[in-house]
Amino acid sequence: MAAADLAHVLLALLVILAAAHSVGGLFARFRQPRVIGEICGGLLLGPTVLGALAPTVEGWLFPKAATASTVLGWSYQLGLLLLMYCSGIEARSVVTRRETRTVSAVLVFGTILPFLAGLAVLPFVGERSFYGPSGSHTSFLLVFAVAMAVTSIPVISRIMLDLGIMGTPFSRIVLGTAVIEDVLLYVVLAVALGAAARSPSALFGMPALLGLDPGSAADFAYHAGATVVVLGLGFVLGRPVYQWATSTGLNVIHRHSPAAFQLMFVLAACLVCLYLGIQPFFGAFIAGIVVGSATVAPNPVHEGATVAIKDFAFAFFVPIYFAIVGLQLDLLHGFNPLFFVAYLALACAVKALSVYAGARVGGQPHHASVNLAVAMNARGGPGIVLASVAFGAGIINQSFYSVLVLLAIVTSLLAGTWLERVPRDHLLGAPAAQPAATLPAP
Repeated sequence: MAAADLAHVLLALLVILAAAHSVGGLFARFRQPRVIGEICGGLLLGPTVLGALAPTVEGWLFPKAATASTVLGWSYQLGLLLLMYCSGIEARSVVTRRETRTVSAVLVFGTILPFLAGLAVLPFVGERSFYGPSGSHTSFLLVFAVAMAVTSIPVISRIMLDLGIMGTPFSRIVLGTAVIEDVLLYVVLAVALGAAARSPSALFGMPALLGLDPGSAADFAYHAGATVVVLGLGFVLGRPVYQWATSTGLNVIHRHSPAAFQLMFVLAACLVCLYLGIQPFFGAFIAGIVVGSATVAPNPVHEGATVAIKDFAFAFFVPIYFAIVGLQLDLLHGFNPLFFVAYLALACAVKALSVYAGARVGGQPHHASVNLAVAMNARGGPGIVLASVAFGAGIINQSFYSVLVLLAIVTSLLAGTWLERVPRDHLLGAPAAQPAATLPAP
């Protein structure tokens, strides 16, 4: 890399990090999700603000085809993988037996009903106007339905941590439900990405060896089956394999640097998924769940390595990922505000009413059910991941990408504002003193 190219890359990274952390810190100061501020920081640098005020500066700083663009793309992809890995680690959740009843009811009502509502509403939407270059009816249908049902683990976790309510019965119900929900919805998203229309020359790994016709019934069946098999093997074999690998004396890498071994583990999981034709973010998420479940018992070595990875990821790569998500937003060209408001109202109403009904069936009083409905309406990180990977795969276009990102931003801000105003002891009814059981159980 020439000195001028290196200087360009470093300047672009410096500007992005400065914007992400500055605006993110400002949001955190007002008790709003930092991640939303990081996206807004990127929004200021993109075509919506900087591109409108100084298009020459924006075009030079973030060129479409140059060394800087390649490095930023690499940082963006690695940020996504590390975000999904950390999200998988945070999937550990402990609920009491009484809370399991609420978790089960909210999961059934709050996930299945919004997903089915998305499937039912799509025929009334001019879907083809939102297709990307690789969009198909099946892939867009699944993305549209997942967007209606998804809940954010990272954002809602950060909100509850900032409010000091992590570890309460309320947080255990929200995270216990969101963990299982996101696993199921990420499976559907992985299948949707596999069903996207692609040219045969773009096939890689097992789909190429099998000679699958992109977008065919056989291709869809393969990706659905492969995704479910990877999920099942991760839950059944992942934990014992990882525990064996970290305990054997032959593993000199883990002995000298547990953090390095964790990073190698997540990269290996991503490579396996890529070879099988599955998006790598799914492998990173499964790897995080495996590592998180394998270190439930207090272990300073494992926890220290995980903390080290998280600290650097959320200081560098993850803010870059979220800032570039905002950088890609263009709210001045092709964005339909009326459609966004209608979609926002529909998505919030369907999700909130479904979660409320599930909470009531699960035995929660009215005020607790309302709080759960608002909290689980935050789409945050998973909603943004959904938008970014679907946009990157060419399933959706710029207009619908902007709708999904703004949906994640607005619902996360609403959840943070609402929960910040609810007294901690009013989030749920009286907590039950029941023995705990761990969910999920890989």
